[in-house]
Amino acid sequence: MTALSRRTFLGASAALAVVASPVAWAAPQTGAGTGADTYERTAADAAMRWRRLPDSWQNGPFLGNGFLGAQLYRAAADNVLKVMLSHGHVQDQRVQWEAGIGLSRLPIGFLTLTTAGAITAVDWRLDLWNAELTGTITTTRGGLTFTALVHNDRDVLLVSLTTTAGEESAAWGFTPLPSHTTRKVRVPTDYTGNPDPTIGAGFVEQTMHAGGGYTTAWQEKRAGTRRLLVATIAYGYPDSTGREEALRTVRHTLALSPDVLVAAHRRWWNRYYRKSFVSVPDKLVQRFYWIQLYKMAAATRENAPVLAEWGPWFPEVGNSWTAVWWNLNVQVAYPMVNGSNHPELDAVTPTFRRYHRNLEQSVPPAYRDGDTYALSHPGDRTLRPGGTRSVGIPGTGTKTDQTGNLIWGLHNVWLAYRHSMDERVLRDVLFPILAKAVNFYRHFLVKGSDGYLHLPLTRSPEYADAADCTYDLSLIRWGCSTLIDTALRLRINDPRLPVWRDILATLVPYHRTAQGVIIGDGVPLAESHRHFSHLLWLYPLREYQWERPADRALMRTSYDHWSSLRVNWHGYSFAAASTMCSLMDSPDEALANLMGFLDGSIVHETQLTPNTMYREGSNLAIESPLTAAQSVLDMLIQSGDGVVKVFPSVSKTWQDASVESLRTQGAFLVDASRRNGSTEWVRVHSEAGEPLVLQHGVPGEIDVRDGRGRPVPWRQVSPNRISIRLRRGESALITRRGTRPALAPRDVPSPTAPPPPWGLP
Repeated sequence: MTALSRRTFLGASAALAVVASPVAWAAPQTGAGTGADTYERTAADAAMRWRRLPDSWQNGPFLGNGFLGAQLYRAAADNVLKVMLSHGHVQDQRVQWEAGIGLSRLPIGFLTLTTAGAITAVDWRLDLWNAELTGTITTTRGGLTFTALVHNDRDVLLVSLTTTAGEESAAWGFTPLPSHTTRKVRVPTDYTGNPDPTIGAGFVEQTMHAGGGYTTAWQEKRAGTRRLLVATIAYGYPDSTGREEALRTVRHTLALSPDVLVAAHRRWWNRYYRKSFVSVPDKLVQRFYWIQLYKMAAATRENAPVLAEWGPWFPEVGNSWTAVWWNLNVQVAYPMVNGSNHPELDAVTPTFRRYHRNLEQSVPPAYRDGDTYALSHPGDRTLRPGGTRSVGIPGTGTKTDQTGNLIWGLHNVWLAYRHSMDERVLRDVLFPILAKAVNFYRHFLVKGSDGYLHLPLTRSPEYADAADCTYDLSLIRWGCSTLIDTALRLRINDPRLPVWRDILATLVPYHRTAQGVIIGDGVPLAESHRHFSHLLWLYPLREYQWERPADRALMRTSYDHWSSLRVNWHGYSFAAASTMCSLMDSPDEALANLMGFLDGSIVHETQLTPNTMYREGSNLAIESPLTAAQSVLDMLIQSGDGVVKVFPSVSKTWQDASVESLRTQGAFLVDASRRNGSTEWVRVHSEAGEPLVLQHGVPGEIDVRDGRGRPVPWRQVSPNRISIRLRRGESALITRRGTRPALAPRDVPSPTAPPPPWGLP
């Protein structure tokens, strides 16, 4: 049979659309058209497109709800598509081996859609606004239309499928993957994979040697040429394989109205995107940012597992990153949830709250005194390192580069607190755990003849061994300072306060040369280094501030030396460099660094992939793109030390910008508009009543009014900065005197033709 023309097939498939079908759901009422509002139109513009058939994790569309993940791409045969299924809960439980092996995430398998004819064309669109993948598949025998989603509120994949004549026999199947870690590093000689699965009618049940297991179940309902597939994964340990749960979930879902199910799913996602807004003239950057918002919500939630290297999407090819990487990856992925006003995605704080007792397992046995915590990597989603893994003992042959993992991870908790000002985070999570994390270092700090406290040999992450390692010293300083500030805020008269004050007063200064702060005592940065670990004091800890003129030379010199050696940089290196430049009032340099990552260049065998995922050689990851989304936020809004800065690092090439409800430290929500190269207006809402100094950027004389148009008292602090005292729940609008600008968010114009969509357009 000859292939249908694409135009003929698309026309035929449109005629098949139906509302209130038992196996289909209604298409969205609006989209990129005039009926949509600014939020929806902007999200619609960022939709990813596929007009070429993807072939892997690196370029296929992805769906998820923080637990269940799905990806769609071609198989080896020219008439087969794969839907790779993964779940963040599915991991091994053989704690006798390190987490990457014994507690490894496990591959599950993939659904297959086998068509009658060879696939000749595809036209797919990943609709961010509704978190749905829709499209057509043209074959030599006919064609299919489909809509797919991973439901927000239940762990099910829904695929509504319609076939034309010639493709009525298109059929679903499932192929399990071996229940075996894909990690290749330090695999014990006695390691064996889990048993072969049990394959039944519409399910595959996988048991584990450690007990329990997981089950994938699927079932299809048909009504003429229209079909609805429901698939799910259920995990149980130690007493269940999830079989009954999985089968029950499929039955119950098929009994519900697809329209009702999808309406609930869409409501969550539509509300999600309305919580904040970002628009910039460079639509490559804007679309990328909105895709990262989608990706983060698809990958994590506050009640979901903390992000592993692949999010919930286990690559079919596997590789070695089978667990949770706490040596940088988690730490750099999550900050964007704060500024984008999505605290419901913060899984870091709940993970420490629930599982902090497991942190003692990462402490070397000789130092487990009940008052000491550490965090080894890789670990599992419950903070267990597995086996005999620990962070090692500084100054000995067991030293590692993991001594700082926990304090750096807790910096994310501190950011969550600072953006919410929820003192329960301080009292219940940060303070008690941070005190035990600092206590780990207390075991090893030694006062030298110079009167300073020194740290014996540790390893600067991925670079070199060094005494007085800058990476560790910066985390110790931040930890002690934060504990002291927290104790004062919570009015805790902790007996350890004098100890923390003494550490701050006597800890050895960072070692430095004419090239700035170096790795540690006698260890310069002599070659390209992808990590910015020796610059943590600059970012993200921000111990040194560009606000203080005395700090600037050291910040700039240290950054410039690191930045001059780029040959081994990875994706997150460019993102961190972008933010550092934003913090140092270098907006064009910040944008250049960001674009060095977003333009798809291959640096040291690393690259942003067409679907905005990320690869490092043959390893795959998601943290670098998420870090780059934070770099965008740092151009638009910055906060710290009681100062909120609006458009502080916007390149001169971005004449316009619009933001709404970006969240800052102090629990402020900021709306603002930039037009023709200057700030047009700023509106700030206070959720916690914290003191506010606002760097507003509005030129000339200003008016400051409340939500009813009444004047609000303010005080000039310095040029372009004002102090406003807002009570909890109050707002202030800053405009140029005598103007009344439109205050709605807007998708700002692009001075050039928009780029192709992300994906494979």
